[in-house]
Amino acid sequence: MIENNYFLQNEDLVQHFEFLIDWEEIVNAFELGFLDKQEYDKTGKEEFSMAPASKEEALEFYKSVLESAGELAGIEISPIVQKMDIEGLKYKEGKVEFPQVMINAVNKVKEAGILPYSIGRKHGGLGLPCSVQAMLMEIFSRADGSLAIALGCMNLAETIERFGSEEMVETYVPKMAAGELCGAMALTEPNYGSDLPNLQTRAIKGEDGVWRITGAKRFITHGCGFADKPSIILTLARTGSPTSGARGLSFFLVKSEDVYIAGIEKKMGLHCSPTCEVVYEDTPGILVGEEGYGLVKYSMAMMNGARLSIAGQAMGIGMAAYGEAKKYAEEREQFGKKIQNIPAVRKMLELMDREIIAMRAILQEASRSIDLYHWKSERWKEQGMDEREIKKEESIKKWEKLANLFTPLSKYYITEQANRIAFDSLQIHGGAGYTYDYDISRIYRDVRITNIYEGTTQLQVVAAIGGIVTGLSAKGILRQYLDEEMNSFSPSKELSENREKLERSHELYLSLENGENKDEVAFELVESATRVIIGVVLERGLKKLDGTAREKRADLVRAYNLDSSALLEYNKIRIENKKTKVLA
Repeated sequence: MIENNYFLQNEDLVQHFEFLIDWEEIVNAFELGFLDKQEYDKTGKEEFSMAPASKEEALEFYKSVLESAGELAGIEISPIVQKMDIEGLKYKEGKVEFPQVMINAVNKVKEAGILPYSIGRKHGGLGLPCSVQAMLMEIFSRADGSLAIALGCMNLAETIERFGSEEMVETYVPKMAAGELCGAMALTEPNYGSDLPNLQTRAIKGEDGVWRITGAKRFITHGCGFADKPSIILTLARTGSPTSGARGLSFFLVKSEDVYIAGIEKKMGLHCSPTCEVVYEDTPGILVGEEGYGLVKYSMAMMNGARLSIAGQAMGIGMAAYGEAKKYAEEREQFGKKIQNIPAVRKMLELMDREIIAMRAILQEASRSIDLYHWKSERWKEQGMDEREIKKEESIKKWEKLANLFTPLSKYYITEQANRIAFDSLQIHGGAGYTYDYDISRIYRDVRITNIYEGTTQLQVVAAIGGIVTGLSAKGILRQYLDEEMNSFSPSKELSENREKLERSHELYLSLENGENKDEVAFELVESATRVIIGVVLERGLKKLDGTAREKRADLVRAYNLDSSALLEYNKIRIENKKTKVLA
């Protein structure tokens, strides 16, 4: 693995932090008048001691966390990940054993004070906006996907913070922030993968008032906990009738010591991430929130966060693949020259380069949308503002709709491109890349799951298509967003033409009356919309740069929009052909 500071020596990531992110709007929305600092001044509570009092202090704190994470991931953890992968996990009689090198790595993150990155300050966490959390997930995932997942599971406390009772929050969240508990999401069942409305694990409330759960869950990451740290398993179970669908599902907190781990999957990648089969037999569970809202409210909120985390994970693994390809091409000599100078190889590297900036652009725009609605609304709720009134606020409505669209778009786009980059990186390595001697073989195996779990690419298209179709209507939120953003700079000819192609594809899609016909070309419309959105974000960022940095990035952005032009034309033709067949 390349060994350097994965933040400071990542030029595009640093550019985002220093120039491309509008920290004024992010910090204003997230810190909301620096309430945590006011609380510290008022009470002297230690958990608020690091709370910033200004935008400058906030940025100094965010950057220090990223620099520390970059050093840990790139210098201390990256050299040991091959050993972690080879050693892997061991399972015996319901217990999972982790490699000591991985336990040491997690402990280093804990000792550095970075572990509780998504947990609120009042419960012992760092209290970081999503824009920074996404960077952290990328940084740690670049070192190792399994490690990043473990850290992410330890940060699942956010779901409890948001929906749990006061007693539940006080009992479990501080322990997760301290690294004493892990977290797990238990949604999938052996016969019900993405078909969550029909899952059959049952929860029955006894005369003693205790809910007891019976059933089995499959593919549950860290259902076993981590090392000597047990998990609290956030479990979706049926409290209604067997045919009650989504409205018959409720959400429970279950302790891992109360379930049986029947086994772990033997996977092609992520060898240090335990994918467990969890068996519940009259297992006690604590109801989270209200009965009947398990899927439609709590699980969906948790899944949206998880999907953005997987986008960040794929971003990091994709960056690792690109870095390894670039390094190998700079060093490997064939036909009397470095292979980076062979046109076919150079073409592959250039495509990776522009896709990396595109992936990071959509990841950060999705994170921005969450910071501008979710954290702001949560802060208002903490101040006692009525939730119904918050939802009426125009900026909250706008950014919530955009977050619900950008989240599946980023998950689909980044995971697909990361897989492509890893594929091409292995190709650049040639036969050597197919051996375990080079890190790309592990990277290639690890990235493959990212466009499958937490909802396949095909399901992300289903999740996004409605938001694109309605969003591009005359008064749709996506149309408003594109208009506002493109009015803030002078769009290139390529970007303007791509927007026109998207509009035409949208019209053609709407003209298809049969739902099945629309389904067959939904991906084409989603891909077209995603590339236009990314093109807008990339060109918007150019106005914040100057000199050589701007020139270099402008070349990449123009090349990206030219790639998009060809793809949008292809997608438009595909939708046209579907309409022609329907009329024939």
